Amino acid sequence: FTSAPKSKVNTEAAAPLQKEGGLTVAYVNTDTLLAKYQYAIDMEKELLAYKDQQESYGRKQMEQFQADYQNYLQNGASMTLTQQQQKEAELKQRAEKMSTLEQELTAKIMERQMAENTKLLNAIFAFVREYNAANQQFDIILRKTFENSPTLYLNPAMDITDEIVNGLNEEYKNVKGK
Repeated sequence: FTSAPKSKVNTEAAAPLQKEGGLTVAYVNTDTLLAKYQYAIDMEKELLAYKDQQESYGRKQMEQFQADYQNYLQNGASMTLTQQQQKEAELKQRAEKMSTLEQELTAKIMERQMAENTKLLNAIFAFVREYNAANQQFDIILRKTFENSPTLYLNPAMDITDEIVNGLNEEYKNVKGK
């Protein structure tokens, strides 16, 4: 899912906004793109499910450790000294593991999110390159975001967000169907 077949790219793009002798420029509103691009929506759902799964695993591990520790406190007196020492050593080792488990799970979640975001960005960039190549019209395609946009104003006539979103969704529907 890193490239769209050339035939799938919309060839009826908006006319480029160009001053005579100047560059042709367009922009994509990435906030809108991410809100409407089905792959991004599906990816976010999958990441949330993965995060919930990892957090649930962490909670279960902690609950099991606490139950085992409480069981030891209640029944430890009936054990031999050797059994008590072994159980205490095991509980100590598990307690140390519990202290790093949350960090490990958080790292796994972040790694997965970074990998998925990379796939998403690669899909978007590949599509935009192919879209522009098929239409051969823009010298520059900017991205606009609400928070980190370096621009204060962009002419709405330069906005190709809907074309990009529609093309990406069509491509994703075709890839997902296979």
